[in-house]
Amino acid sequence: MRPERGFSLVEMVVAMFIIAILATIVVPAYQDYVRKARRADALDSLMYIQNLQEKWRANNATYGSLANIGFTGSTSTDGYYGLAVSGAGATGYVVTATAQGSQASDTGCTSITLTVNAANPRGLKAPAACWNN
Repeated sequence: MRPERGFSLVEMVVAMFIIAILATIVVPAYQDYVRKARRADALDSLMYIQNLQEKWRANNATYGSLANIGFTGSTSTDGYYGLAVSGAGATGYVVTATAQGSQASDTGCTSITLTVNAANPRGLKAPAACWNN
């Protein structure tokens, strides 16, 4: 007689149960890492806008809007954040990146700002935790 080969139904159910438990732990952690990595899209865009603002300010009396500084569109490079400039004046401006789509569930970092003014000429970055990838 030959011994039976293969898996029993119980062994298959136990293996699937273990895979299901691992998936419930791993998938949310992976999604958090992906969201954190996507913040780089906002940070790159904010820094790019800051460079455009300084270039604009070198030739004009005030900082400008997105259209003034030559930034086309209103979203970040990869489209995970909407971008807006507010308070543009002679001494400063605020650039805000607002998460959109799947990135909107990035808890605590749905709005990332860069504030440049006389007191913070290099830029105040908030929330600080979102800038420290």
